[in-house]
Amino acid sequence: MAWFRASSYIGKLAIKRTLSHSGSYAIRSQIFHLRSRCFRSTVFNPKQKTSPVPRSVPLSRLADNFLDGTSSVYLEELQRAWEADPNSVDESWDNFFRNFVGQASGPAAVSGQTIQESMRLMLLVRGYQVNGHLKSKLDPLGLEEREVPDELDPAFYGFTESDLDREFFIGVWSMSGFLSENRPVQTLRSILTRLEQSYCGSIGYEFMHIEEREKCNWLREKIETPTPMHYNKERRVLILDRLMWSTKFESFLATKMKTAKRFGLEGGETLIPGNVFRKPLRQIFSEFDKNSKFEDESGLYTGTGDVKYHLGTSYDRPTRGGKRIHLSLVANPSHLEAVDPVVIGKTRAKQYFSDDLDRTKNMAVLIHGDGSFAGQGVVYETLHLSALPNYTTGGTIHVVVNNQVAFTTDPRAGRSSQYCTDVAKALNAPIFHVNGDDIEAVVHVCELAAQWRQTFHSDVVVDIVCYRRFGHNEIDEPFFTQPNMYKVIQKHPSALEIYKTKLLESGEVTEEDVDRMHKKVDSILNEEFMSSKDYVQQRRDWLSTNWRGFKSPEQLSRIRNTGVCPDVLKMVGRAITILPEDFKPHRAVKKVYEDRAKMIETGEDLDWAMGEALAFGTLLVEGKHVRLSGQDVERGTFSHRHAIVHDQETGKIYCPLDHIMENQNDEMFTVSNSSLSEFGVLGFELGYSMENPDAIVLWEAQFGDFSNGAQVIFDQFLSSGESKWLRQTGLVVLLPHGYDGQGPEHSSARLERFLQMSDENPYEIPEMDATHRKQIQKCNWQVVNTTTPANYFHVIRRQMHREFRKPLIVMAPKNLLRYKNCKSNLSEFDDVQGHEGFDKQGTRFKRLIKDQNNHSDLEKGVRRLVLCSGKIYYELDEERQRLKADDIAICRVEQLCPFPFDLIQRELKRYPNAEIVWCQEEPMNMGAYTHIAPRLWTAMRNLGRGSPEDIKYAGRLPSAATATGLLQIHQNEQADIINLAMQSEPIKYPY
Repeated sequence: MAWFRASSYIGKLAIKRTLSHSGSYAIRSQIFHLRSRCFRSTVFNPKQKTSPVPRSVPLSRLADNFLDGTSSVYLEELQRAWEADPNSVDESWDNFFRNFVGQASGPAAVSGQTIQESMRLMLLVRGYQVNGHLKSKLDPLGLEEREVPDELDPAFYGFTESDLDREFFIGVWSMSGFLSENRPVQTLRSILTRLEQSYCGSIGYEFMHIEEREKCNWLREKIETPTPMHYNKERRVLILDRLMWSTKFESFLATKMKTAKRFGLEGGETLIPGNVFRKPLRQIFSEFDKNSKFEDESGLYTGTGDVKYHLGTSYDRPTRGGKRIHLSLVANPSHLEAVDPVVIGKTRAKQYFSDDLDRTKNMAVLIHGDGSFAGQGVVYETLHLSALPNYTTGGTIHVVVNNQVAFTTDPRAGRSSQYCTDVAKALNAPIFHVNGDDIEAVVHVCELAAQWRQTFHSDVVVDIVCYRRFGHNEIDEPFFTQPNMYKVIQKHPSALEIYKTKLLESGEVTEEDVDRMHKKVDSILNEEFMSSKDYVQQRRDWLSTNWRGFKSPEQLSRIRNTGVCPDVLKMVGRAITILPEDFKPHRAVKKVYEDRAKMIETGEDLDWAMGEALAFGTLLVEGKHVRLSGQDVERGTFSHRHAIVHDQETGKIYCPLDHIMENQNDEMFTVSNSSLSEFGVLGFELGYSMENPDAIVLWEAQFGDFSNGAQVIFDQFLSSGESKWLRQTGLVVLLPHGYDGQGPEHSSARLERFLQMSDENPYEIPEMDATHRKQIQKCNWQVVNTTTPANYFHVIRRQMHREFRKPLIVMAPKNLLRYKNCKSNLSEFDDVQGHEGFDKQGTRFKRLIKDQNNHSDLEKGVRRLVLCSGKIYYELDEERQRLKADDIAICRVEQLCPFPFDLIQRELKRYPNAEIVWCQEEPMNMGAYTHIAPRLWTAMRNLGRGSPEDIKYAGRLPSAATATGLLQIHQNEQADIINLAMQSEPIKYPY
């Protein structure tokens, strides 16, 4: 196989040397006529400098495999060695030479066929396999001009017109297709005819970049068939019917909705033959009608909605074979390709929940544009996930709708590569380019792609080369930018007209058959259109079956206890702190696990990692699927988690959370380091979380600063998906955040951006009574900055212990992971009445943690109330203790969004004479200040207390960069913040 991928330059040198010595190379251009097909020869200029002669190969190397040969000199020496001793060469060479002296068990040697001719003929076949796609007729408009490579010219290999009717045998050991040993002797003319039919017709195959011989042989068997592919009459009539549906549907919409943007199929009708999802036509027509009716929406959450071409749907479709297949169309934004990883993640989750271990029952199909497939980086990020153990879905079928113009940009300005699909070669994916006007070719390559996916469980690309009949959309004017193309398009027949003519000429259908089809389709379209006038849109048509029973934002979901029985906590705690006796962990990791075991036994000083592990473990015991991924999450960026332990002698790994229960499913708990990608991996985990509410899915950024590499996912999906598409998700995003002198790229998770995207009204206090509160349900997501292991434990468990799902953004700690005072006792995790954290409603996440100085309900002597969030609390508390400033109260706002109005008002009432200060590490134009200030004022105003000017600020000044890169400046700034918040005189800043 290596020889067939050897440099074509080396092959050319060998051929040119041999042919120039024998005088048989063409001196002038010649035309070979072969069944109306022309083969262009290449002009050889004898005045040009002669190519260097390949050096002879030492006899010591003559045992090389047949597939490694590269030059004529090498072949001659091999032949001499074989004639002297057949055992001196590789078995594959022995088989090869026997074919030409009548000793082989396969077809007899062909009289007059030399070794040199055999090798040249095999190089010719290889030339078609590698470069045949460059001669294929892919452009339905006929505008593309491509130079035909010399490797597709028989004259380049020394063949002349007199050779066309000579018979040749080209069988090769361990090869398939035209080079297989069982192929009959054929004339050069017939060989060339089938090469042209196979590789230079309406389909261009690219697969010789694939390294595995088995895969290439499989494709050769499918492509290099003895006769061309042909569908029977029944199949052709069915294809015509489907094509008529897609074409007539678009023309019907164009007639009835002349000014509507449809982004229709015209020019690419062969992509979707018919209504694949069987979405009711009356519903589709109703969505185009600006006066369409909606169901009585009182008491129902309707969200903001989205344009019709962004909406998803699902359908259980019966197949012609009597089975049923569930189809899911994922809602997607206009941000091209952003949905790719979401679909892949959703597919992987479907495979988990359906026990599809071999990944053959659930498959992803992604539809791309030519410009976006080449231009959007998330395409490569998604492709790169395809073979990773915890991200693979067993292969994705990628369909590129290549309309050759993207929006208004010509390919030469939109990409540097020859094809828009070249990026897929990096993944060894086969690529099938196909002329979009040839529907049978489109059907064939789609079937071949499906067979490839099910056989090799890897990605495959179908590139449908088509056009846009009306430009980017139906009200666009494409002549502005592509006048020549659209002059051709105006006169170009549709795919339906082309195929109809083909079947009429073959006699497989009659004019009466076609007319009957037309009338049937027209009748149904008109009937459905009339019915659409009375169709009542159902907002809930888009909800997924797995989520039935879950509450919408308009339906009350009661608050639940998240504490756990002490016995369960102990059981889980012991299970996740024990390593196998014969396991040899790193000594530092061993110490970590010994300390964790001590935490469980004493019930004291549980750290952050232990709190997280208990949250995961207790959810597993309750039957929930837990998945955590991201860069370095197995160990943890800051070496705190160690969820996967490595044996220092054998290299084996052990995951304690995989061994909490007997016969635990291997994937029930998944922790996986990801590729170095934010956009792709976060999108994948979002898709995973959307499939089933019984999975808690977490993505952790290496540093929170890097999460903006996935900003499109946050903006278009996570923050607004429920509002636009009525799709809930409980995805948890862990973003390490905190100022500790590591510079502007390792300090801030951009907390302000997540708060700014909150849809909560800052000037209105919602219903806050615990029995009627729907505040979180009505908010688009939650943003927290927790400061204790126990509170982190509860907020993770809260995600699963309620009747709805909301995204959770966590400003995760860095130096608090090991901070001496950032500890929790086991009693804060349990559900025992009387234990710390237990109230009348049980043990749960604290949205606000009150001052820890055991203040009464009314403390008139406290002169300042400092509200803060995150690690700065511990620095403030240490300074307060040093100063013995007992007249200062410090409260931690653990949940920033939605804002805890009720708890803030409780603390305002507790400290009626206190100066109100918001303290943060971030610059004023960042962090939570601009989010907190209006909400805090609303809470104060409702109590008749002060004015907006009474909210003081202690934090960094406004800044362009998130943080300084100089440690000394950072330390000075941090000290200034603490000193300002703790000063004895009133704070005048910012007013």
